[in-house]
Amino acid sequence: MRIVIALGGNALLQKGQPLEASIQQENIIRACRAIAEIVGDHDLIITHGNGPQVGLLALQAESYKEVKPYPLDILDAETEGMLGYQITRELTNVLPERKVVSVLTQVQVDPLDPAFAEPSKPVGPIYPAADRKKLRDEYGWAFTEVADGLRRLVPSPEPGQIIELAAIRLLVEHGHIVVCAGGGGIPVCLDRAGELKGAAAVIDKDLTSALLAKELNAEILLLLTDIDAVYEHWGSDRARPLRESAPAKLRGLSFEAGSMGPKVAAACRFVESTGGLARIGDLYDLPRVISGDSGTCISNR
Repeated sequence: MRIVIALGGNALLQKGQPLEASIQQENIIRACRAIAEIVGDHDLIITHGNGPQVGLLALQAESYKEVKPYPLDILDAETEGMLGYQITRELTNVLPERKVVSVLTQVQVDPLDPAFAEPSKPVGPIYPAADRKKLRDEYGWAFTEVADGLRRLVPSPEPGQIIELAAIRLLVEHGHIVVCAGGGGIPVCLDRAGELKGAAAVIDKDLTSALLAKELNAEILLLLTDIDAVYEHWGSDRARPLRESAPAKLRGLSFEAGSMGPKVAAACRFVESTGGLARIGDLYDLPRVISGDSGTCISNR
């Protein structure tokens, strides 16, 4: 069976944890051990988020005034390389009998996408609400309010063509576990001369994962995070997990834009376009999520 596994960036570096490399590494080791429990003889393609990581790099870059800050596409590439290396290394450690490779992945976006005028993707750590004016004046950032403060918002255009798709497909067909499209991929646009140029954005990882799963003819899309299921009436005393649902029902419900919303949208797209199966659940409960004993299953069946 061919499975695309999307690892949430907040699950690899959990809420409230310091943005330390050692903590991130420990979380990745746990994630890879969970993946090893379900690998079997499946074709596996693994994507991952990068929100906390790219935000941290952006903040570090801004603190060094001797050079201009590196643009977002470069930071996307740096985090994709960093996390891809760590995931590939730890998967190789726990699955020495399998070939594992990481592919730096570019994803073409439309330069006229309205998302560039309306930043919506949260990245980076949580900042105190009292720092809003200082950060906005110093860096020109947009923000969204979260429970504990503020998070930076950046443009999040729709994913289009996956530039390295043919290479990824070839590697999968030759038995490799492929780690790719990290952070939704590195956003690139075609300029007037037909050349690829980096775009100042972060593509939603879940939407790219759904596109990748469709293009690779995957049977299952697993969207893994730090929440055990999709909840109806999340955040209220009426909250309840949805163990099974169809896209038609989910599209009639409301979910948090920067968190569960993109996962539900990605799951619905994949199921509607392929007839496949999508599951959303806790990364560290992966064996039970894939068996259907935990998480939320989305299908048209």
